Amino acid sequence: MWEGRALGARRDIAALAKAGLGIAELHAAAIDLVDRVVPADLSCWAMLDPDTTAISSMTSGAARVPPRYDPLLAEFEYGGTEPHTFTELARRPVPVARLSDLSRRVRERSGRVNEVWRPLGLSHELRTVFRVGPVPWGAAGMVRRGEFSDREVEFMAALAPALAAATRVAARTGGHRGDGESAVVVAGPDGALRAATAAVEAWRAQLDRLGPNRFAVLLRAVVVGARAAASGSFVVRVRAAAGGWILLRGDRLLSGGEDGDETVVTLDWARGEELRRLIFAAHGLSARERDVCHEVLAGRPTSEIAAALAISGHTVQDHLKSVFAKLGVRSRGELVAALA
Repeated sequence: MWEGRALGARRDIAALAKAGLGIAELHAAAIDLVDRVVPADLSCWAMLDPDTTAISSMTSGAARVPPRYDPLLAEFEYGGTEPHTFTELARRPVPVARLSDLSRRVRERSGRVNEVWRPLGLSHELRTVFRVGPVPWGAAGMVRRGEFSDREVEFMAALAPALAAATRVAARTGGHRGDGESAVVVAGPDGALRAATAAVEAWRAQLDRLGPNRFAVLLRAVVVGARAAASGSFVVRVRAAAGGWILLRGDRLLSGGEDGDETVVTLDWARGEELRRLIFAAHGLSARERDVCHEVLAGRPTSEIAAALAISGHTVQDHLKSVFAKLGVRSRGELVAALA
C-alpha cells in the first residue's frame, strides 16, 4: 500500500513539475499532496541554494509557524550547534530524520525543540532534504503532536528525489532581474540593524513581499551564518517574488567592541558568476559543459576552446548542442544573452 502511494505521489509531483509552476506554487501544491499521507500540524518547505544549502525560499502549509519564532529558527538553522539542520541532512546517505531518532540528551539541548516546538504544544518533527544526486535543492520541515512512523519516514525518503527534480525545474522559471542599486547594512551579533544605506528600504520591501518580516529574518540568518563560518563570510541567494534572485552576502567584522563583532551585509541582484552557477545547476549542465560555456562567454572560437580544454573541435560542438538543448537556446549569441 505504501509503495503504491509513493509511486502515485511521485507521478503527481512529476505532473506539477511539468506545469511551469514557480517554487512557491510548486511547494504549496506538494505540501497538500504529502499531507494526505503524512499529516502535520505545521509544515514549512524551502528551496535550498545548491551551492551553500542556505534557505532561498519558504512556503508554509495551511498553518504556519507564528512569525515571532522566525528569527529563532534562523539562528538555530545556521548557528552550527543544532541537530538535524538541512546542511547536515544534505550530507547523509538518506537525508530524512525524525526528532525521535536523537538521544534524549540531544533532544533536551535542542533550541528548536525547547524554544519553538514545545511552546507551541508540538513534540515530534520530521525533516527531509531533496537532492538531485549529491546536490540539495529543497527541504521540508514537518511538526506535529504525534510520532512519525517508520512508514512515513520511508514515504518521504521515496518522494525526496522527485521533489528535488521538480524544485530544480521550478528554479528555472522567471529569470527577470529587477532594477535598483545595491544596499549595505551593518548588523550587530543579534542581527539587529545598526546602520544602512538609503537603498535598504527598497530591498526590505522586496524581501517582505515573500513573507512577514522576511528581511529581518534573512538578515539574522546571514549574520548567524557569517559568525559560524570559519571564513567569516556567508552567502544566501533568495528567490524574489517577481522572479530573479536576490543576493545577500555577509562578512564578519572583527571589531572587538563592547557590543560584539558586527557583520556587513550587502544586498544586490545576483548576476555574473553567482547567477550562472545557479543556472548551470538548475539545467543540469555537466562540469565539462560548464567549462565550454565559460569559454564561449569569453568570446573564444571553437578551435581555441578545444585547445584550452584539450578536447577535439567535434567534442566542443557536441557539448554545445547539449547545452543549447538544456537551456532552450539555438546559438552562441542566445547562450551568451541567457547567461549574461
